[in-house]
Amino acid sequence: MNAHRIGAFALDALVDFFVSSCYVGMRKPDARIFRLALDMARVEAREVAHIENTAVFVEVAEGLGIRGILHRGFESTRTALLPLGLG
Repeated sequence: MNAHRIGAFALDALVDFFVSSCYVGMRKPDARIFRLALDMARVEAREVAHIENTAVFVEVAEGLGIRGILHRGFESTRTALLPLGLG
């Protein structure tokens, strides 16, 4: 199902890699999955933005120093990305 969604929505054109819970044996809100993603990307938390529609997952990311963006709609998320040079 995961691979199907990635292909069907061309998600791989948007990001460099995925950390999918079905493959790594952990899931949000477990902070370890965020740390794994940071390690795989070889970046510091302050260099990352996590866009999410579930508030508790944004809170966990922010607790690790990741910029959290709570997605509520296209325009608000786009506005939140503008200071990052995105949107």
